[in-house]
Amino acid sequence: MKSDIPYERMADVERSKVEAHLKTQKYYRCLLIVTCLTTVLLVLFVLQTLLVPTATSSSSSPGLKVHPPIRDTCTDPCRVSLVESIPVGLDFNSSVSHPSIYQTWMNLISGAQSSLDIASFYWTMTNADTGTHEPTANEGERILQELAQLSGRISVRIAVNKPDKQPQNLQLLVDSGAQVRSVNMKQLTTGVLHTKFWVVDKRHIYIGSANMDWRSLTQVKELGAVVYDCSCLANDLDKIFEAYWFLGQSKTIPSPWPSQYTTAYNKDTPMELSLNGTTSEVYLSSSPPSLCAEGRTGDLQSILSVIDDARQFVYIAVMNYLPTMEFSFPKRYWADIDTQLRRVAFERRVQVRLLISCWGSTSPIMLSFLRSLAALQNERKLDVQVKIFIVPANPSQKQIPFARVNHNKYMVTDKVAYIGTSNWSGDYFVNTAGSALVVNQTSDQSTAQTVQQQLQAVFERDWDSQYSTLLKHNSNLKDICSTLDSQQEEL
Repeated sequence: MKSDIPYERMADVERSKVEAHLKTQKYYRCLLIVTCLTTVLLVLFVLQTLLVPTATSSSSSPGLKVHPPIRDTCTDPCRVSLVESIPVGLDFNSSVSHPSIYQTWMNLISGAQSSLDIASFYWTMTNADTGTHEPTANEGERILQELAQLSGRISVRIAVNKPDKQPQNLQLLVDSGAQVRSVNMKQLTTGVLHTKFWVVDKRHIYIGSANMDWRSLTQVKELGAVVYDCSCLANDLDKIFEAYWFLGQSKTIPSPWPSQYTTAYNKDTPMELSLNGTTSEVYLSSSPPSLCAEGRTGDLQSILSVIDDARQFVYIAVMNYLPTMEFSFPKRYWADIDTQLRRVAFERRVQVRLLISCWGSTSPIMLSFLRSLAALQNERKLDVQVKIFIVPANPSQKQIPFARVNHNKYMVTDKVAYIGTSNWSGDYFVNTAGSALVVNQTSDQSTAQTVQQQLQAVFERDWDSQYSTLLKHNSNLKDICSTLDSQQEEL
């Protein structure tokens, strides 16, 4: 049977079929290529989604870059001042002086408008607490009364190391409207909550060596810093308080800490602000490491960094200095800070000065370690000196328990002022809660003294005073420190 389509048309039809087939093949090849590319891009997107957050959040993993929270520029007109407690009867032949801690606390209380947060070791604000009848306890008792009145008007929160029983001081404040939480650091870290700071209205702060103790105002030598009108710094310190506040109702330490506790400010990225009109770089450090949320520099790392950055001198004033785990059993050597001091003295010829206290609770082994440091002074070109500071006491003052001591906890170098709350032995940085303010200022923009210059002047006043005695490698300890007795309790 013949086809109805002529031969020539048959050829055209066949060609059309072939061309259509080729076009169909080309279409499917393009579709296959597009599908493959889409699949590859989708796989890459999924991998990025899964892997990038892991790298960002793993702050403890070596080699991974952690992106800190965004840092805001601080435009607050921050004002800072050193503050001191000078024990009754301790007189300096010097013009160097600063506002008293008592008056500073009174000013903060009277000016508080909305909130006051206090982190503290313990509360002993009255004669009744110490079994004494000392007229000099009146300043502590006045502070307690003012806090009780304040607790009825604004939010007052107190985080305190867990006591064996609720002190009368704190019960009075609770009855007046304050909120109190005890932090069981012994259970959490085997340490204590040793820190000492105030945050007022999220605008002003106090941080330093003074405990909530009437003796810290009149019978113990203390040093701290107060910063006014500095909400950026106050809010960062309050993050540390909020961590204590959380632990006051928790049996475990978060790991990692939730994001609201993180900070953008640390030794590598300090807060840039103006202090007394002078450009400054500031950050807050904390201990122990388990209480440091992401971004927070640990207190030990802060100290080691400040020492390492020094080029001319390192001056240290602390009550206790021991390269050991002081309260651990069995006893353990701990030389992180001691090694760093010896290293900068030997490698860079940095001048090192230590002003250490001697009183009824001083451990004799501490003086042996200090003599080892003092022995470096005899080596060629090494400049390491140690002095012992003794607060004198008359017969009446000797009856006050655990008083008449230089309780300072600070360091100053040619670059930085460090004001802390910890004694310098291993326990305070490994398992005890403490905090510190670290300030680096340039002095060419203001006629006012920088914090570093003020702190250096305090150290030199104390170093050159009649209350300081040079310790040598062969010093007779009884000649230098005659106040040793069987007391072992720590301030």
